[in-house]
Amino acid sequence: MSKHACPTLRSRWFRRRLTLIAGTVACLVPFSATPSRADECPAETSALELNGARLGHLAAGADRVLDILAIGSSSTEGVGASTPAHAYPAVLADELAREKTAAEVRNAGVGGEVAATTLRRLEAALETAARPELVIWQVGTNDALVGVDESKFRATVESGVAAVRAAGIPLLLIDPQFAARPPDAARYERFVAIVDEIGQRLRVPVLSRYAMMKRWGLKKALALLSSDGLHMNDLGYRCLAHAVAEEIESAAGAEARAGGEARNGAKL
Repeated sequence: MSKHACPTLRSRWFRRRLTLIAGTVACLVPFSATPSRADECPAETSALELNGARLGHLAAGADRVLDILAIGSSSTEGVGASTPAHAYPAVLADELAREKTAAEVRNAGVGGEVAATTLRRLEAALETAARPELVIWQVGTNDALVGVDESKFRATVESGVAAVRAAGIPLLLIDPQFAARPPDAARYERFVAIVDEIGQRLRVPVLSRYAMMKRWGLKKALALLSSDGLHMNDLGYRCLAHAVAEEIESAAGAEARAGGEARNGAKL
């Protein structure tokens, strides 16, 4: 046997080991790395087109911090997320920063709260000196589950819309999420419909989580929920944040385009 035979065999063995190790690492990386820009979310994430309304122009960019108030109940607070950093308001700030839109997203979510209680906090926030430049109101889930009267719920949401509009602040509504086993599915869907109808009638953009998740199909929708079958998990909140970020970026882009057109017009 040649004196080089053993080193050659060892080299082949070593190369095979490296190939196996590299393949193993390649398989593990997607699970350990942080996904970028909602890579795992189903296609066609947004459901804003369902009511046709859009946010007004938002003055935002890399050199100007957009002040956003995210208010609502447990879906805003982040119940079901592994950490507060995985709640949708925190992920939304990261999503916007990735697109060079600086934003401070204030998480004003309180788990278990119904719309009437949230409205009081919203009205108080609108009366402060540090008023937000955009309000995102996630609403309806608890009202549907705890027996709030439908007409009272409708009036509460309409009052909130009126208050935000009177303050001259853009508003985005987020309706209830798809739920695996709501106690009364027909009632739950009526509350979803109330939020969407208000948005349609009053021309307020509604991000319909319910429609968005149902469109993805039951299997994909359930993959976005935590073990309780109601609250979203990290992936669900990431997909929600992605959909909201797309609308904000669109509105900010419209503002930038309008500013550019005005500057170009001034030069003519």
